Amino acid sequence: MPVVKNFSDLDLTKTYTYSDYLLWQFSERVELIKGFILKMSPAPSRNHQTISQNLNWKIYNFFQNHNCSVYVAPFDVRLPVKSAKKDTTVVQPDLCIICDEYKLDDKGCNGAPDLIVEILSPKNSKHDVDTKFNLYQESGVKEYWIVEPEARIVLVYSLINDEYIGSKPFSEGEIVKNPLFTEMKIAVDDVFDRVK
Repeated sequence: MPVVKNFSDLDLTKTYTYSDYLLWQFSERVELIKGFILKMSPAPSRNHQTISQNLNWKIYNFFQNHNCSVYVAPFDVRLPVKSAKKDTTVVQPDLCIICDEYKLDDKGCNGAPDLIVEILSPKNSKHDVDTKFNLYQESGVKEYWIVEPEARIVLVYSLINDEYIGSKPFSEGEIVKNPLFTEMKIAVDDVFDRVK
């Protein structure tokens, strides 16, 4: 496949691979879900960015003394989805933690991160709650957080016997307890600090 410079030149009914994805040189942000292109929203809202920065600051500080790396979007994660052909799923989570350095390469992460955080927005909530939930579960992401700005809650799902089990939602005034990294505690109030 030749280099593609315009998003409109792609056939959205066709399936693609990561090799194709690397040849796309247009400005639109996309994800590849089991070979199909999903166009992402333009730049996230200010509240979305504030939440992302708040979480990144807290999580990054916690992991400074651990052998894990923290990355924020845009950062390509190539997921090993069992029900799809190899190298056909590339996502850009809002935040991810990878503790196995062998999964990291110059292009991003090749494998399931240990923890992924997605921040919902009106345009992506179904995608993050349904599609990505199932992708992350199937790919073996050990923990998945969904941050809901409207309700000001954090949902934490832990992978147990290949299925996500959710804890009760964490709301304002509470501390997010993390089954995977038990020493990492983040106040929900800090997640939504300066969010209007």
